[in-house]
Amino acid sequence: MTTVYERRVAPPVPLAPRRSPAGAVLALLWGGAAAVVALWWYDTASVVGTAGVLTGAGRITGLLCGYSCAVLVALMARVPVLERRVGSDRVARWHAMAGRYTVCLLVAHITLILTGYAAQDRASIVHEAVTVVLDYPEMLKATAGTVILFAVGITSARAVRRRTSHEFWYYVHLLTYAAVFLTFGHQLALGDQFNGHTVATAAWYVLYLGVAALVLWFRILVPVRLNLRHRMRVEAVHQESPGVYSVVVRGHRLDELGALPGQFFRWRFLAEGMGWTSTPYSLSAPPRPDLLRITVKALGDHSATVPLLRPGTRVWAEGPYGSMTADRRTAHRSLLIAAGVGVTPLRALFETLPGEVTLLYRARTAQDLALGGELEAIARWRGARVVYALNGPNGERPRITVESLRATVSDLSGHDVYLCGPHAFAQELYEVLRTAGVPDRRIHHESFEL
Repeated sequence: MTTVYERRVAPPVPLAPRRSPAGAVLALLWGGAAAVVALWWYDTASVVGTAGVLTGAGRITGLLCGYSCAVLVALMARVPVLERRVGSDRVARWHAMAGRYTVCLLVAHITLILTGYAAQDRASIVHEAVTVVLDYPEMLKATAGTVILFAVGITSARAVRRRTSHEFWYYVHLLTYAAVFLTFGHQLALGDQFNGHTVATAAWYVLYLGVAALVLWFRILVPVRLNLRHRMRVEAVHQESPGVYSVVVRGHRLDELGALPGQFFRWRFLAEGMGWTSTPYSLSAPPRPDLLRITVKALGDHSATVPLLRPGTRVWAEGPYGSMTADRRTAHRSLLIAAGVGVTPLRALFETLPGEVTLLYRARTAQDLALGGELEAIARWRGARVVYALNGPNGERPRITVESLRATVSDLSGHDVYLCGPHAFAQELYEVLRTAGVPDRRIHHESFEL
């Protein structure tokens, strides 16, 4: 069963895609790192001997690790200019990279500073480590924070994430806030660059308090205001295909959210066993003033519980997020490529994108074509095309190649391509599209994976 929405297509608009501020944001972040190194350089008169080199390197990596922790949290704050203009997938990759930098800098800081202190005191590294942890101010809290950061780093590794649920990863990841709080004190207490340096100390406080303000505003206060204002509840749950369900959410003045086809929200259903987890799901139909719809495949603990939702269940949502919208268009023709439940944001775009639109939908069997009936109806209504890539009679998987894409649409390189599906599928198709000559600026894709 499907939900009938008023069909609409966006009016033709001049092709003037907004420029992404990604370059400016990266320049700002790297400029901050350079300023941190300059802080050490300005405060260090000289470096003498092996112990001096080791402790100097340890202090540099410690300062950079502290800065990286602030960047790591800022990228988790869901700042709209990042989530909607830069793109949630790119911000997620930056966050993952910042996490790797943080862990590596932390390892380097601990190793270098303990080795330098040991060389200076002519003691063993083990003895120096025990002394530092037990006798130095703020170090017990910093040690606890370090353990937490290592745990977050381990559970964020792709090999570990494949073997754990999203819910487990989510809860562990939230401990990053506690880790940063626990390690902050020792940075000021033991950092030579801050002792007696009012300006440097004030700048460090401004950095951390500014990041805390972003988190407080965008992750707590804005969602509270949104949900008190729009008062969303589950309207209905419908099965679309085996294991795939649509959830229709009703609320007040939802048009004021400014949500666009192709975007997603982070959803928290206030039902038993679901209220503690926030999960991203894309809108699978154009938003209406009173209704939003998502379509979910049962893959994890949270998504597997979605079919059990009952009408009237309270919904806590955050968003909208994502930049895979019509604003990214650079051409009058678009090719949408979906795999599995990745069709959900593309279904909304298929209905609303101006110009000539073709949808290529990859699925195992015809029974797995979620929202297939709606796609066919939209295609007939607006004169668009839907092309299916299904497994053969013996289960063989059809390859999507440069040749097959060119056979599907003429002038492939002149199309905007919107791509959504599993991570491996999206990577493979990206390479195929680049080989086919599609410019990178015309390939639009977002992934929720870090």
